[in-house]
Amino acid sequence: MIQASFFENKDSQWLSFILKGHADSGPYGYDIVCAAVSALTLSVINNAQRLLDVSLIIEAEEVEGGFLKASLPPSFDGKKKAEIQLLLNHLYWSLKDIEEEYNEHIEVKKIQA
Repeated sequence: MIQASFFENKDSQWLSFILKGHADSGPYGYDIVCAAVSALTLSVINNAQRLLDVSLIIEAEEVEGGFLKASLPPSFDGKKKAEIQLLLNHLYWSLKDIEEEYNEHIEVKKIQA
């Protein structure tokens, strides 16, 4: 199961997210939950850089369980902060939509940091 944890501050602003595990919803190369989660996550990370010139701080390790952490850099200007929040909201709600259909393969939670 993929466990997606999104961390927000007291002002409901996203700070980071962590993805752990594997969906195991199909054979390697045919796992549609894994493919959807990977595509959405990489799209948000890459487009933060391409569209906003914001490099998220990434920690990744492909061990038996899989691990990806993406964190916001410590400071933003006002416009970029709102835009990166929109991208992260998009990711959170897209993964929640996947969870609704495939809850035995992905769990998405919000955590106050």
